[in-house]
Amino acid sequence: MRSKSKKPDTLLTHAGRSPEANFGVVNPPVYHASTILHPTVAALEAAQKNRYNQVTYGRWGTPTTFAFEDAVAAVQGGYRAIAFCSGAAACYAALLAFVEQGDHVLLPDSVYGPVRGFAGGFLRRFGVEATFYDPLIGAGIADLMRERTRILYLESPGSHTFEVQDVPALVACAKARGIATLIDNTWAAPLFFKPLALGVDAEIISATKYIVGHSDAMMGVVVCGEASFARVRETASLLGNHAAPDDCYLALRGLRTAGVRMRAHEAQALALARWLAQRPEVERVLHPALPSCPGHEFWRRDFAGASGLFSIVLKRDIPKPAVDAMLDGMELFGIGASWGGFESLILPGHPERLRSARPWQDGAVVRLHAGLEDQGDLIADLERGFARLNAAR
Repeated sequence: MRSKSKKPDTLLTHAGRSPEANFGVVNPPVYHASTILHPTVAALEAAQKNRYNQVTYGRWGTPTTFAFEDAVAAVQGGYRAIAFCSGAAACYAALLAFVEQGDHVLLPDSVYGPVRGFAGGFLRRFGVEATFYDPLIGAGIADLMRERTRILYLESPGSHTFEVQDVPALVACAKARGIATLIDNTWAAPLFFKPLALGVDAEIISATKYIVGHSDAMMGVVVCGEASFARVRETASLLGNHAAPDDCYLALRGLRTAGVRMRAHEAQALALARWLAQRPEVERVLHPALPSCPGHEFWRRDFAGASGLFSIVLKRDIPKPAVDAMLDGMELFGIGASWGGFESLILPGHPERLRSARPWQDGAVVRLHAGLEDQGDLIADLERGFARLNAAR
């Protein structure tokens, strides 16, 4: 299938499928395997030399794994993709693929919390220094680059606070100095943003979110350009963070409906965001598709749509017990740390505990994921929550 000539919805439906190789089965079945037998020593040796392109050992991939990886690579416009057991594992392997002792990495101040901990803790133990930068720095990132800077890491929009980064400007600065660029594109994948088309070297997606789409599997994937694939693939093999075939199957099945689901999440989130923007308790709404979100102009330029995840910033005079009272009694919005499934979620955010380059000085942050429930029911649930909040102030 020539992916470059197909539209995104067609790729979501057809990429990674090969019914002719699976007895006519529409969706590639689950292949469980560890040992793979070879008819001769010559065949074994040939397979070992080509281990990332054919089924040679379970940890390096089964037909189910390759089907998922091929589908995601086609949808995102990449050369190859690599499946991992979680989004976090995908983030860590991508970082480790490009650094060694004495190197320096740049990460946005709004980066996913576990990645911040990995860079500031684990990598530091092995002599790799991390600097956290203002996510809106743009071309000013050049002033933070050093001789040993090896990675410019991006996450757009940022976790909890949703700053949209100027990806082309950042990538141009990195390319001018031979620095690898990695981006966490979980918020917009697999439909609304294609960062490899803007020159990013490798794209990281927590497939647990919108690709799986049903809150029942942990998955990560790194989509690579041709120049970066071998480094990330080899690192993944050394770490042993392979994805299980059952999870690859669930992710591949979820991918088929991601287009219609993401558009539904988009419409739901925009309606809720606009309603929340009118509430007197809300200082501002951090939704990339709204002008109140930092970097909105970059979202409008680079993205094809918006997902269902966004935050609100409450008025500064609202105390934590009042926020807790609001969240504790929600009926339809579950309190949960993941997102991207069919259910609505709500979670307190604490950027003030993490920020260093640009300290958070605004009010309390509440992150919401707009699920697929009836919109009126969700608004009614939020209204009751605000009533609890105001009663507790």
